[in-house]
Amino acid sequence: MVHRPGLRSHEAGSVTEADVDAEVTVVGWVQRRRDHGGIAFLDVRDGSGVVQVVADPDEHPGVGDLKMEYCIRVEGVVRLRPTGTENPDLPTGMVEIGAGEIEVLAPAKTLPFMIDDRSEVDELTRLRYRYLDLRRPKMAENLRARSKATSAIRRTLDDLGFLEVETPTLVNSTPEGARDMLVPSRLRQGEFYALPQSPQLFKQLLMVSGVERYFQIARCYRDEDFRADRQLEFTQLDLEGAFWDRDDVLATIEEVLMAVARDIRGVDVELPFKRITWQEAMDRYGSDKPDIRFGMEIVDLSDAVAGSEFGVFAGAIESGGTVRGINAGSQDWPRSRADNMTERAKELGAKGLVWMVVEDDGQLRSPVAKFLSAQEQSEIKGLLGGQPGDVLLISADTWKTAVTVLGGLRLDLGRPSGHDELAFLWVVDFPLFEEEDDGSITFSHHPFTSPASLDEMRENPEQALSKAYDVVLNGVELGSGSIRIHDPDVQRQVFEILGIDAETANRRFGWFLEALEYGTPPHGGFAFGIDRLVMILQGEASIREVIPFPKTQTGLDPMTEAPTWVDDTQLRELGIDLTADSKLRRDGADAGEES
Repeated sequence: MVHRPGLRSHEAGSVTEADVDAEVTVVGWVQRRRDHGGIAFLDVRDGSGVVQVVADPDEHPGVGDLKMEYCIRVEGVVRLRPTGTENPDLPTGMVEIGAGEIEVLAPAKTLPFMIDDRSEVDELTRLRYRYLDLRRPKMAENLRARSKATSAIRRTLDDLGFLEVETPTLVNSTPEGARDMLVPSRLRQGEFYALPQSPQLFKQLLMVSGVERYFQIARCYRDEDFRADRQLEFTQLDLEGAFWDRDDVLATIEEVLMAVARDIRGVDVELPFKRITWQEAMDRYGSDKPDIRFGMEIVDLSDAVAGSEFGVFAGAIESGGTVRGINAGSQDWPRSRADNMTERAKELGAKGLVWMVVEDDGQLRSPVAKFLSAQEQSEIKGLLGGQPGDVLLISADTWKTAVTVLGGLRLDLGRPSGHDELAFLWVVDFPLFEEEDDGSITFSHHPFTSPASLDEMRENPEQALSKAYDVVLNGVELGSGSIRIHDPDVQRQVFEILGIDAETANRRFGWFLEALEYGTPPHGGFAFGIDRLVMILQGEASIREVIPFPKTQTGLDPMTEAPTWVDDTQLRELGIDLTADSKLRRDGADAGEES
């Protein structure tokens, strides 16, 4: 029992049989009012739960005026509910409060939607009235889970000797793979701050500073396109350690994630997490963030069809590509389904898709079966473990396209829904660089990641591996990390390979490169998205369900209507002028408001 000073003596959800005959005071919102036989029954809800209040309208003539979500204060005596009216599913379901005094603290307008989890409400309306949406039981529980997550993170890292340090949120623009959110300077007109995509360089400076164990619950900003698991602003755990190797980082993150899972889900996650290389993840699952809760793994069929007369297979192999396949298991496979799956493969980047169905007699039914020898069909079926009724899907293309396409189809056909298991996975040994569409190379994680081999980086950068690692949960990338470059000469070499000349590097990163000259210890770190983690642990499909006040997929806040136009006075103070098109849009928006 928790006694609260002020307006209440008890939280609504804490009133139990131990309080029978006690006089209590509770405050909260009227969740529901029912009138039976001249008696009013009120379900009063606060942040702890719900308790039933019984009021006689003769004693409380205003009780009939109470509407849903009125904020009230109730004084009364706790008593057992009459036999047969108990609610064993409710913590307070054995008792009720006989109202002695009822005070309306604040009335409520007619609600735009019901405050319960049974009503279907469109997301735009929910975000317009987010303060009401957060009263709904599921949303309130998501907020509690988020708070539990950050509490578990802080507790665990404090026990491990970490120091919580805040880093700046007005920083210099740096290339980290996404567009920066820029903030104009009034005092230095024409110049801009950037909101941090991550505290990357500052946490590395803390390692130079002698802070050997750093962490921060950091707000980060990226001006990128929206998806279900992304927002313009988000919260991540950011940590770094000096004199660390990869295993130190991974073990620490495992301890943190285990603590969060225990506090939110009440489960103990098995340690250590499984580890696979990036190459193995792509070869087996067609993704660098594989969902390992189910099989349907990709198999290399190239050797089995190397001498095939089927032109699609032969052409792919002769051009340096590959032939890969998955066993999609027993599937209903009419021609319309096959056509839809072929179109899906094309959306994923394939030129087409080969499908085969294993018949009851073991033969393969497929439009291409006539082009394949009996031995080739037998080997394909054997390598993919085909049984009667199974659907076999095959892609013949470049390695990257073939595995990526099959990886996408694997998720479409096999990803389990409604499963409670938590499949954590480390993906390690990422490429150091990756190729852009124009043939240039860019960094895979960020340009401060240490190469696995300096010689390989210098001689063959396209094939060089990095000391980078990602943690994945149920097919969702939670976060990334790496052992960092602590040698300024190596950092300059990486910039050079990326096409950043010495002058540009010194202009943009000179302050950082200089810091590395002062006895920088080897160090590494990690960051993972708290929003994504809580989303998965709570079984939600979107991070917007676990963020108190998120933006829509177009970057709009329907409640405050941000982003909005600012007046010319503010713009002049910042030395900013709008383009002609922007002025037309602003003037049109203003005219719309006036009308």
